[in-house]
Amino acid sequence: MGNSPNRLYSALAPTLSSAPLSQHTPAKLDQEQDLDPADPVELLRECEEVLRTRPARLHRDLVCQNGSGDHRQQPIRVMQWNILAQALGEGMDSFVRCPLEALKWNERKYLILEEILTYQPDILCLQEVDHYFDTFRPVLSRLGYHSSFCPKPWSPCLDVANNNGPDGCALFFRHKRFQLLGTIHLQLAAKMLETNQVAIVSTLRCRATGRALCVAVTHLKARSGWERLRSAQGCDLLRNLQNITQEAGRAAAAGQGEPGVGMGVPLLVCGDFNAEPSEEVYCHFATSSLGLDSAYKRLSSDGQTEPPYTTWKIRPSGESCHTLDYIWYSRQHLNVDTVLDFPTAEQIGPDRLPSYNYPSDHLSLVCDFSFCDSPE
Repeated sequence: MGNSPNRLYSALAPTLSSAPLSQHTPAKLDQEQDLDPADPVELLRECEEVLRTRPARLHRDLVCQNGSGDHRQQPIRVMQWNILAQALGEGMDSFVRCPLEALKWNERKYLILEEILTYQPDILCLQEVDHYFDTFRPVLSRLGYHSSFCPKPWSPCLDVANNNGPDGCALFFRHKRFQLLGTIHLQLAAKMLETNQVAIVSTLRCRATGRALCVAVTHLKARSGWERLRSAQGCDLLRNLQNITQEAGRAAAAGQGEPGVGMGVPLLVCGDFNAEPSEEVYCHFATSSLGLDSAYKRLSSDGQTEPPYTTWKIRPSGESCHTLDYIWYSRQHLNVDTVLDFPTAEQIGPDRLPSYNYPSDHLSLVCDFSFCDSPE
């Protein structure tokens, strides 16, 4: 495997800045250059050609939510995904049932891009991104996305030989659909102390409706034993989101005289929380004054239960199957129109994730949202 020419990569990756990647991204590097647009259908076909010797990808269906959504609106498609940092996948995560060949970047990057191109999200929230500057930013900017990247201050990727810089969170949005009103990078705190976890919060204005929307992406502390730290990080993020949405709402109200927006704007929070629904940090988000709900509960028969897993892997310590990834949304301002379902255990296979036919140990989450009627 891996002998196909990398036409997409060579064609789309421009000469990039040689500034140290361990530093926070300068603002000027987050502004995409005016590059010739690329055809997503052609790029998807190229990904499929490069990956032709790999097994068929996991089949997943978009499940419509009956009675939801304003059909006069074009839905807003949101993708949340921990894509697995390349340095960690090859160097530290010890996926004992995944062949090393399946993790090689020269093909795994096409699997990641194929997943994104298959669902073509309007808003894309990624974690464990360690190839932002040389892959995702140049490729996705050619597809019409603007983006921002916030690396972890002390990324574990830097401890891996031949790494590509620190991993972090990245947020992408389609410029044709949204106007950027502002972006804030956060280093999450716990008991007044800064931690190694980060978040990006962007305030957007939908060009079709004129409605403002805040989108956040984060990745909380991993592993058992750190539940209290995750709880504190979640509380810090919620406090920041409260302030940001209220300020954005006041600015929108002052600028356009929209009724009710001074109370805050709709909010989407995407992330790998590294926390099961039983953890305290999940409860903080579910009971927050921001009025958030978890979109993926809509897949359950009672509408109240999270999926049985969003990540499934095998390490030397054994099999690990957990629900850790979420898309939170403002239930009073947004409707959930469709939700992408999960593959079955049989489809995933006995060796679990990652694999030759799926590039990450986390499954992507995809939802279509629409705005509720304008607040009165």
